[in-house]
Amino acid sequence: QVQLVESGGGLVQPGGSLRLSCAASTSIFSIYAMGWYRQAPGKERELVAVITSGGSTNYADSVKGRFTISRDNAKNTVYLQMNSLKPEDTAVYFCNAGRVVFGLKYNYWGHGTQVTVAS
Repeated sequence: QVQLVESGGGLVQPGGSLRLSCAASTSIFSIYAMGWYRQAPGKERELVAVITSGGSTNYADSVKGRFTISRDNAKNTVYLQMNSLKPEDTAVYFCNAGRVVFGLKYNYWGHGTQVTVAS
């Protein structure tokens, strides 16, 4: 079992920056792929960014060039640095940890942190 706790959300003006953190309870954090998802009111949850256990990253087109995902395995923490924020970035942001072993899927979610971009 893996517990995930997000932090760092809040209110920020358009063009501003915010850094989200996700702390994981597992002692084998380094083997998990980590991701950030977001969900706006009335919309489906969407993938924002992922980082593999090897450090490879991928981003949604809507955030590419503005957001950066990173991880610190010594601290069991994944980060999402968000720059040049836009009102359309407003959503609840969720942390995810996942891996597949011998065809079995392991997937864990945090409870989310609110990000609001407004003047």
